[in-house]
Amino acid sequence: MTTFKTRLKKISKINGKVILANDYDLSVKNLETKTIQNIRQLHPYLCGIKLNFHLLLPLSGKEILKINKTAHRYGLQSIADIKLNDIGNTNKITLENLWNLGFDAVIANPIMGLDNLKSLVKNAHKNEKGVITLCHMSAPEAKLSYDLELRMKKKQRLYHLFLDWALAANVDGIVVGATFPKIIQYCSQTAKKNLSIFSPGVGTQGGNATEVISSGTDYLIVGRTILNSKNPVAMAQALQLESFGK
Repeated sequence: MTTFKTRLKKISKINGKVILANDYDLSVKNLETKTIQNIRQLHPYLCGIKLNFHLLLPLSGKEILKINKTAHRYGLQSIADIKLNDIGNTNKITLENLWNLGFDAVIANPIMGLDNLKSLVKNAHKNEKGVITLCHMSAPEAKLSYDLELRMKKKQRLYHLFLDWALAANVDGIVVGATFPKIIQYCSQTAKKNLSIFSPGVGTQGGNATEVISSGTDYLIVGRTILNSKNPVAMAQALQLESFGK
């Protein structure tokens, strides 16, 4: 078996660096069918699929497992975007359930603390899974929290601390919004290839794929820009080419 990071890198060399954020609102019915349809239709232009908390809640375990098996059938990696953040025992039980449902990685909130984060990563890597942690999100209001100035041993922003913890815990990647290319550049230069950068916010939220790739982003997380397009296949294909730097 191989690690999540290796599996994702391998498929991205063929399919590009776009991860579909399959995040629908409550108006969309038949979530399982629609999600599987998206995988079958868009998989040549994707390296992974991300399922958010609000999409998972209406689905049964059987449905989630079927979605993940379909993703794996096409070589895609599946990420549970639940912003996991709790005490060690709760995190452990949550991970066991996610792995049993077929997920390859989880997105977690590092506010849980460095020791809990290290335990999370240890569990994931033991099971050949991955951990991606928040560093700076894509919404404009993210600056109100992730840019908070801390006064600890040294003066720094909250996202600086989250990056330091990500490196110390050996996480597989961090989330940095595509709407903040300068922060992507800072994280890329500081991390020095020791972790991957995942950037949501391209298109609908104003992020530019070409700009963030050149700033150091490794993977684009794209949802509404593809899902709400008149031609999702054409949009996914265009983003795929941009992710290759073309």
